[in-house]
Amino acid sequence: MELYDELVARGLIAQVTNEDEIKKLINAGKAVFYIGFDPTADSLHVGHFMALCLMKRLQMAGNKPIALIGGGTAMIGDPSGRTDMRQMMTKETIDHNCECFKKQMSRFIDFSEGKALMVNNADWLLGLNYVEVLREVGAHFSVNRMLSAECYKQRMEKGLSFLEFNYMIMQSYDFMALYEKYGCNLEFGGDDQWSNMLGGTELIRRKLGKDAHAMTINLLLNSEGKKMGKTQKGAVWLDPEKTTPFEFYQYWRNVADDDVIKCIKMLTFLPLEEIQSMESWEGAELNKAKEILAYELTNLVHGEEEAKKAQEAARAMFTSGDAANMPGYTLTAEDLADGEIDILNLLFVSGLVPSKSEARRAVTQGGVSVNGEKVNDIHTTYTEADFAEGMVLKKGKKNFRKITK
Repeated sequence: MELYDELVARGLIAQVTNEDEIKKLINAGKAVFYIGFDPTADSLHVGHFMALCLMKRLQMAGNKPIALIGGGTAMIGDPSGRTDMRQMMTKETIDHNCECFKKQMSRFIDFSEGKALMVNNADWLLGLNYVEVLREVGAHFSVNRMLSAECYKQRMEKGLSFLEFNYMIMQSYDFMALYEKYGCNLEFGGDDQWSNMLGGTELIRRKLGKDAHAMTINLLLNSEGKKMGKTQKGAVWLDPEKTTPFEFYQYWRNVADDDVIKCIKMLTFLPLEEIQSMESWEGAELNKAKEILAYELTNLVHGEEEAKKAQEAARAMFTSGDAANMPGYTLTAEDLADGEIDILNLLFVSGLVPSKSEARRAVTQGGVSVNGEKVNDIHTTYTEADFAEGMVLKKGKKNFRKITK
């Protein structure tokens, strides 16, 4: 099976602008493609995971990835999928986040010997002259067409700032700059980026001519990838200081039954034939598939040693209640009020729930236990002495914390 057909079979591709051309490029290892990452935090998260795995997969076949860090576009903020304007970040924060991204991406992409590029769009966007942009770039964009884009339509009722309105123009300019500087002929992105991506190909056509346009292609990633970045407690980070390898393993170990084979296809590098043999698995076999998924992805992000430790800890915890390797939380003086803390606050500060209302719901529904005993009263309180030897706090069937003071 050729690479493009494999990407389709794995469920990675939603649509493209020129399928025949993209097949030729990818299958021949001739694609120079980019995916953009706006540094809005100091770590990548699992919402970026599909893009990173796809970049690795294409690079292994000889194609050249460009990881575009949005140091310039982050100064504006992408309105896609948001109901309000992003908080403005300082240049220092953006630069710090860019450095964090570079370190994490190197686990997925080989940047040695010209095999890949990592560039920052601040290098060309921040030096642009405003009037020049209006004349040379803005003249090629129809306001009517821009407002019809889904990323803008959903914000019109609540208000779309002029700052954010320029995001499409900046992303389009990125594609043209990468085409001119590095011969980039392919842009990948999620469904919320489609209008911006098409804007780039249109800008290249208008500015550089039909020949250039013929070699610029958009590939829309399957939107399932974005769903993987959403979890009850918030983002699952690739930085082990934010999400431990054990927590990362547990996230994938706990995916829904309906999603496990889909995730294995999209995100692991296991052969398709092996994955297809799992499609008929049910019951206990599905749990085995979830273990395979969790191990493979933890190995990819954190390495084999951490993946083995996470798997062993998870197995030990479910079979014997061993808390030795489970994620922990150390209470601070601020967590305790007059030397005490109630069960709702304990669930919240330990990170097992995103809010106290969720903590209340978990307790009242009988989903919380302490040291193996169910907690039914939301007013249950613990003193500092209760944590002297460590306390195992559990929410649901698979979410644990070892609480110490």
